[in-house]
Amino acid sequence: MISSVFRRLLRQSLLLSAMVLLSTNLAAQGPAGASEPPHEGYPPLGTEVMVSDLEALADQAAAWAETRRRYREAPSGPSVDTPSRPSVPAIALRPAEPIEPPPVTSLRIMLDGYPSPRHAALFVARERGLFASRGLEVTLATPADPDVPNKLLAASRIDLAVSRQPLLHLQVDRGLPLVRVASLIATPLSALVVREDGPIETPAQLAGSRIGHADIDSRDVLLASLLRGASIRDDEVETEALHFRLDDALREGKVDGVIGAMRHLLPRQLADEGLATRVLRLEDLGIPLHDGLILLANRDHLGAKRDAIRHLVAAIEEATAWIANHPEDAWSLIASAEPALDTAVNREAWEMVRTRLNLSPAALDQGRYRRFEEFLFGAGLIQERHPVSRLAIDPGALPR
Repeated sequence: MISSVFRRLLRQSLLLSAMVLLSTNLAAQGPAGASEPPHEGYPPLGTEVMVSDLEALADQAAAWAETRRRYREAPSGPSVDTPSRPSVPAIALRPAEPIEPPPVTSLRIMLDGYPSPRHAALFVARERGLFASRGLEVTLATPADPDVPNKLLAASRIDLAVSRQPLLHLQVDRGLPLVRVASLIATPLSALVVREDGPIETPAQLAGSRIGHADIDSRDVLLASLLRGASIRDDEVETEALHFRLDDALREGKVDGVIGAMRHLLPRQLADEGLATRVLRLEDLGIPLHDGLILLANRDHLGAKRDAIRHLVAAIEEATAWIANHPEDAWSLIASAEPALDTAVNREAWEMVRTRLNLSPAALDQGRYRRFEEFLFGAGLIQERHPVSRLAIDPGALPR
């Protein structure tokens, strides 16, 4: 509407200017028939005068008016030359800052021995990226000596250690700053394994025998408990530290039996080599049920690592659930990641071990830890009773 009004006003102005120009030219010519020379700067009479196209001029003026209106109504902002006028985006003077990757926390975990199917949850969590997705870079290490991991953990040389509940009670009583943060397997895995052609069928027949042990809790907790239950003095049994050589010692007849052997591995391994064995399960011999495989942290440094440990345990829980749902795929993944595990002994052991994996690794059975502590104290194997809070925690219950 504004442009149409403007166009009419412009047209009238141009028509008026043209009429004034014509009248000026006629006045300058004088009376009709006069032959005065034309004034300088004016065309002679009879000359055709070019008159601009008023309609075109009006349209052009209206277009310019519309352009100016849009320019005035456009949003304004700061610019280099015209701070009160609209500006276009400025060019970037430098490349955008790169997006920083999320922080990654490194955790070094030492196993309790050679890689085994019992470590399945750790392997699967690593291979499926469950640690990495939670901002963790987890390294799994194998010890040269099964008694070393907890000592390294107490000295803050590693971040976490795979261990067993009996060893935890023993070493806490001896002053090591250890605490359980997860239970990977919640049933005993170790046993007393003896030669089938030997005389030992019950703990009462251990007197006068030679028994090898894998680690200190096998000797100072498990074997000691069996001897006390059978009223056998410690000096009536000869012991030997075998570490990783349990099979060699038993096969070669150097010992009558071994305590702390993994019941799902050693008997089958010796059977393949032609040696029949007898397996005495500890829970059948009066030793209370306990967690067979646990994850330990250093209590003195727990506060600084509590978030990382909580994420770690959550990854282990997810891995364990995936194993339960996909046992065959899980074994294929483990065998691919750890080719040394892909043996007939381990494949058979997998059927038993996977059913014992703890689906709730963070959950803490306080009654179990209290009962085992009371059992050890009553047997004189520890010096004092320790509260459960000193022995084990649920990392999910830690304050954030």
